[in-house]
Amino acid sequence: MDSKKYIGMDVHKESISIAVRNGAGKIVMECVIETKASMILQFIDGLRGDLQVTFEEGTSAAWLYDLLKPHVTKLLVCDPRKNASMREGNQSDKIDARRLAELLRLNHLSPVYHGEHGLRSLKELVRSYLTITKDLGRVMSRVKAIYRSWAIPCTGKQVYAPRHRAEWLGKITEPGVRRRAEFLLPTTRCAADGASASAAGAAGGGQETPGLETALPDSFDRPDPVRRTAGHSADPAPLPHQEAAVDVQRIWHRDTKQRRSPKCRRAARTSEETELHSRTEPQLQSRSEESV
Repeated sequence: MDSKKYIGMDVHKESISIAVRNGAGKIVMECVIETKASMILQFIDGLRGDLQVTFEEGTSAAWLYDLLKPHVTKLLVCDPRKNASMREGNQSDKIDARRLAELLRLNHLSPVYHGEHGLRSLKELVRSYLTITKDLGRVMSRVKAIYRSWAIPCTGKQVYAPRHRAEWLGKITEPGVRRRAEFLLPTTRCAADGASASAAGAAGGGQETPGLETALPDSFDRPDPVRRTAGHSADPAPLPHQEAAVDVQRIWHRDTKQRRSPKCRRAARTSEETELHSRTEPQLQSRSEESV
């Protein structure tokens, strides 16, 4: 006896229409359940046999895929744009669920990939970039439409620049229209920054860009304002390892400022060698005296 069951789900925000067919294509169960994880799993656990489930790609497809994958034998998210038979004849949630179950049984569905989670972050970043880019284009078109509606020429991208914003807002004499432009113009800047951040995240994967480090003075190299207010004029003498660390950090910090010019590089290298020689010479003399 064939124990396969083909389950078609028509997913909506509040409810899911479900149709279950057996191996012969006969409807054995139909129901409408609430779009909640507990209700969905309760329905799946009540079925027996080889369960094969399908539903269309949509807003809740990723969530529903992760929820059902461990509980069924086969899970297929289908592409609604390639299901031509779904748009024929009468349409309703019940009829769509029946058709999905039948198409799954006949293997006439085109799947949409919902595999491992490795590419999900990249997909979400790319999706954010595309969405923000489209929204940015719409807002920019609305801004120029405001000026064109009042016969104000506005070609190019100068109208979106923050430094020219006051100048362009001053060209609108109607207070209500000017107020509308004031709301839209900052939106273009925010959308552009969001698109750049999404693109950078998709390209770099969140890694830091090399070569952008900034040398900061160490905490023990700063005067202590609390001690000064208490009557202490200066910090105590630093320990030997602290003094060496301060010297190395100062040399590195000065070298980072002078990397652009070859002359500055040679001068920095010469000063470092001189400073190192002046430090090592007293140490050698003391060692020679001790040996004598």
